[in-house]
Amino acid sequence: MIITDNCNKKTLPFLLPIRCIIFLAVFFLTAVISKLQYTDISKWWTSIAIGCNAVTLAILYIFCRRRGLTYKKLINYEKGKTKISTAVLIVVVTVVAGMCGLYLSGLICYGAFPYLDKTMVEPIPLWLAIIVLLLLPLSTTLAEDGLYLGYAINSATSNQRVNVSLAAFFYALQHSFIPFLPDGIFILYRFLSFLPLTVMICFWYGKNRNPLPFMIGHFILNIATAVQILIMTVYPDFFNSL
Repeated sequence: MIITDNCNKKTLPFLLPIRCIIFLAVFFLTAVISKLQYTDISKWWTSIAIGCNAVTLAILYIFCRRRGLTYKKLINYEKGKTKISTAVLIVVVTVVAGMCGLYLSGLICYGAFPYLDKTMVEPIPLWLAIIVLLLLPLSTTLAEDGLYLGYAINSATSNQRVNVSLAAFFYALQHSFIPFLPDGIFILYRFLSFLPLTVMICFWYGKNRNPLPFMIGHFILNIATAVQILIMTVYPDFFNSL
């Protein structure tokens, strides 16, 4: 089901930058209140992300409820639409595209291949690492895909290429501020890391209107990040020994 109400179409574009704004605001306010450097706050990015996901899902819930929609209808999910073979193929492509984006952006921005961004997998308290493993992958997948895929097929313009391009751009841009560091190279690295993946997801989804395969692939990528953080928490020197 695609939203056709004019009010809905006019509202959705204003939601696109909401996650960028929330992340920037939280990191800025945390730095001001705690007097800590952004590099010190960055290790807690997973906690901030989980909170941002909760806010995003709350906004999507209110948006859908006011318009008589469900989350499934927002992203056009239809049970039984996905063939197992198609799902497996898209999941593999999603994971490969995600990894290639990370490695290529590291080569472009830092001249290293493969480049491992240790900022994203710093050790945290074990109890928190377990919570992150349980909450981060699912909440991130539902929040991000609900917002950006929901926009891709329910947007204000009639030009589908514009719709999916905007969705892909903001989908990638939000990662520039997760975590936020006042470093232009790092911001560019984070943006380029996810741009190939978000472009592929949004354009494929805009054509096929089937969110499930990419959501599964996205979930797997998020699981991989959470597992790396857990490993670094238990064995801080693990990656240095490889």
